[in-house]
Amino acid sequence: MLSNLLLLVLEAVLGFFTVVLLGRFYLQCSRVSFRNPIGQFLVAVTDWIVVPVRRAVPGLFGLDLASVALAWLAQVLLVAAQLWLRSATWSDAMVTTVPVVFALGLFETARLFVYLLIGIVIFSAILSWVNPHAPVAPLFDALARPFLEPFRRIVPPIGNIDLSPLVALLAFQVALMLLAYLRAALVSALLGG
Repeated sequence: MLSNLLLLVLEAVLGFFTVVLLGRFYLQCSRVSFRNPIGQFLVAVTDWIVVPVRRAVPGLFGLDLASVALAWLAQVLLVAAQLWLRSATWSDAMVTTVPVVFALGLFETARLFVYLLIGIVIFSAILSWVNPHAPVAPLFDALARPFLEPFRRIVPPIGNIDLSPLVALLAFQVALMLLAYLRAALVSALLGG
């Protein structure tokens, strides 16, 4: 009971922290200005750790690799805590367990990034249908546009309703299924069976 409660708190805190770090990375990657309430929130929540880590993990091609590395580290810590709290035997296969923990952390980070993109597309679609003049509508439109443009070429608007977010959400669900399959295959291969 207590371990489940601790695990719930860890999943909530580290999951939130990972999504915030990935959001910061995605805003910078999309070249969207941080001069908006969401960008300022992301910077305020993560600056205390991203700025010092940038000294050790420099950016590459203008990408904030420190944020991605910290998001991955948060998920690695969460996976390790899950294994420890569920009484996994670390001493039996330490050489095998460490790569599994790092690989699972990578897959969990990718999964959360896809969920972040799903949230961005859903919020952008709702704003475009309900209140396209909301103050945050241009921000979410700019964030969702790179993923919606390819689908807008395939699925034209029907009666002035843009259905490309629905197709994009379907593609994201396929990506989540593919990640789950690859994660299971990798864990099976690393654990030898």
